[in-house]
Amino acid sequence: MGFKDNAISYGSALVLSLLLLLPLLHEAEGCDMFTGRWVKDASYPLYDPSTCPFIRREFACKKNGRPDLDYPTFRWQPQGCKLARFNGAEFLEKNKGKKIMFVGDSLSLNQWQSLTCMLHSSVPNSSYTLTTQGSISTFTFQEYGVELKLDRNVYLVDIMREKIGRVLRLDSVNDGKNWSEMDTLIFNTWHWWSRRGPSQPWDWIQIGSNVTKDMDRVEAFEIALGTWGKWVDTVVDTQKTRVFFQGISPSHYKGALWGEPTAKSCAGQKEPLLGTKYPGGLPAEVGVLKRALGKISKPVTLLDITMLSLLRKDGHPSAYGLGGRTGNDCSHWCLSGVPDTWNEILYNYMV
Repeated sequence: MGFKDNAISYGSALVLSLLLLLPLLHEAEGCDMFTGRWVKDASYPLYDPSTCPFIRREFACKKNGRPDLDYPTFRWQPQGCKLARFNGAEFLEKNKGKKIMFVGDSLSLNQWQSLTCMLHSSVPNSSYTLTTQGSISTFTFQEYGVELKLDRNVYLVDIMREKIGRVLRLDSVNDGKNWSEMDTLIFNTWHWWSRRGPSQPWDWIQIGSNVTKDMDRVEAFEIALGTWGKWVDTVVDTQKTRVFFQGISPSHYKGALWGEPTAKSCAGQKEPLLGTKYPGGLPAEVGVLKRALGKISKPVTLLDITMLSLLRKDGHPSAYGLGGRTGNDCSHWCLSGVPDTWNEILYNYMV
């Protein structure tokens, strides 16, 4: 009799617990982490950049003399839910013995440096090594056996030296041999596709046997994404490796796009835009990226950070980056800053 009563009580308690959890489960399932607004939060930033000894000069805005200090104190607040606060020790425990690689351009470098600082500040007494071999840099937390890697590959497809010069091969991903053994991959490309002149690192474009001096850059971007997507479907074992694509990181060089026609760049911007939408809308390349990702059979998670980053016209180094007072970098991001939020979102997916 007593056993039966206890069983009924336990069953009732279990049902009640599940009913109480149900709204939370629905909230988690329905949480759009990429629609929301920036709110001031006295508990931010997540780390003091002065305690992160390996931040590169181009991202060290505070050290470079940026006088306003509000820009790192904003937290991203999604609509209808809240991001779990980043816990570096938990991240390292959950990823013990794992290899995590960022692949892309200097925005990948920006995000990789952010994550290494976030983790280092969480376990400041944990020993680490930082090594570079060829295009790949590796930051290792030795106690945990966690390797955070960066492969600088700005197009995700190959540039090959031929007799005619440097050829951008839109149909080739030979560098994929560096990626396939990772446990987590975070890809990114876009900013180099519009480059012309001396900073353009190729002379010809090739697709199959067709070689041309140039072509529409957005079309080339989409073809390259298709080639990369086929590589994912053919080579990546998604039972072992989780694949993310970092969305397009925006620049802020035209104030008219955020409702400030007199602003010619991000210089002097001190606050995010209010609200959830960017007046200038999303750049066209976002649609190209989403279309390409939709054609991949295997699971690839889009970290759709474009809109939340568009709202942060204040987050760039401007004159407090690599170029100093003569420079005006409105493409990269100060650290601490916006890339920390990209990594908080990544953390919410991974942990």
